[in-house]
Amino acid sequence: MKWNVEKTTKTLLFAASLVIIIIASGMVLSLMNGSIPAFKEFGLKFIISTEWNPTEGNEHYGALPFIVGTILTSVIAIIICIPLAFSTSLFISELYRGTKVASIIGTMVDMLAGIPSIVYGLWGFYVLRPWIIDLGFNSQGYGIFTAGLILAIMVIPYATSISTEIMLMVSNDLKEAAYSLGATRREVIFNVLIPNARSGIFTSFILAFGRALGETMAVTMLIGNANIIPKGIFDTGNTMASIIANQFGEADGLKLSSLIAIGLLLFVMTGLINGLGKFIIKKL
Repeated sequence: MKWNVEKTTKTLLFAASLVIIIIASGMVLSLMNGSIPAFKEFGLKFIISTEWNPTEGNEHYGALPFIVGTILTSVIAIIICIPLAFSTSLFISELYRGTKVASIIGTMVDMLAGIPSIVYGLWGFYVLRPWIIDLGFNSQGYGIFTAGLILAIMVIPYATSISTEIMLMVSNDLKEAAYSLGATRREVIFNVLIPNARSGIFTSFILAFGRALGETMAVTMLIGNANIIPKGIFDTGNTMASIIANQFGEADGLKLSSLIAIGLLLFVMTGLINGLGKFIIKKL
């Protein structure tokens, strides 16, 4: 019997895709099953409640402080990330393309993108936090802004690396044609390069934002871990990932279910943001 290579390849690819679907479905079902006691006890008010009281006999849990903390830190990170990542990727891929300077910076960006988050957290704790204290933003250096700043430092290399690759993929023929018609470098960048790479550039920032949403250890070390809604960006707080990291090991019963419910909400938030990103990319 002759071996059908094409059919075998399709079967293997289908099996691999099916495994991914099974794993994702299993994660969702596990999170939903684990969060049932919390939603059964508190209902949808769990999402908008600000109370986090683990006292036995008077337990009450709410996710809103951690949702707010997650959004604030991630928004701060992406606001700082966008101009810096875009400028660096433009520098590497266009303005100094093919030079030693661009090669060195590109290598450093790729290296920084692969550093574990705990290393960023340690650096932030020993370097960034004292800097925040010296500037007088926060007496202890902990807070939403500090956590958002370390997140920005983490995701800038990530977004830069992806944006650079996308810009390098834009056809040189298009740019040379524009130059031959008398276009300046600025005109080529804004009328040829960016329009052809914009969907990929936007994708890089969506992915960076998604990474910032789910970051755990670096944020946990710098945010202050207060289970309250921060009144400002220099106040302490908590994110959805940091509250799980801090309290999951000692949790049981209703508290454990509440932490799993927060994990489910984080999963849903990330999925919605990725879906919104894909929708916007299609429109672009």
